[in-house]
Amino acid sequence: MTWDEKFNELFTRCLSAYENGNSDFMSYYSPIDHEFLASIGYKPREFFDFVEDLADEGLPAQSTALLVAAVRRDYFLTTQSGKTSLKTISRDDVPSFSEAFEGLPYLPRIFAKAEAKLRGELDPDMMFGCGGDRKFLHDNGEINPADFLRHAWAAAGDLSKVAKFVKNSTS
Repeated sequence: MTWDEKFNELFTRCLSAYENGNSDFMSYYSPIDHEFLASIGYKPREFFDFVEDLADEGLPAQSTALLVAAVRRDYFLTTQSGKTSLKTISRDDVPSFSEAFEGLPYLPRIFAKAEAKLRGELDPDMMFGCGGDRKFLHDNGEINPADFLRHAWAAAGDLSKVAKFVKNSTS
């Protein structure tokens, strides 16, 4: 079984558990599931956030969760050499909702969250791909969260490169 098939199987199983009333996401995972999540640079809560949002809000789709996981996995294996960061980025560490860059409100916040997502450093109470992120991406050219994540990675900290990508997406 390849990692993406394993991801989809686990996602489907967790979604079923949640839809059947089990909101204790830590009970979803076996020791093998924990090993799998760690092997792709994922934490149980960040996996669950996509399950919960799909069940409760209808978005993001399971395919989007897989694409985002693919970017995180690639970054984890190539840039981080499979080593988990011990740093955690909290709500206080990212720009506010109203901060703007080059006329794009929210861009500094989603960019900071994307960088933290790539490194696996988001606080468990934060999600890359949350409703606010989805609204920004939708309103700026219907950008897929995984595409934004890849552009954040390629920008290597240069917010102006990401702003250019976002502006080109709306034209």
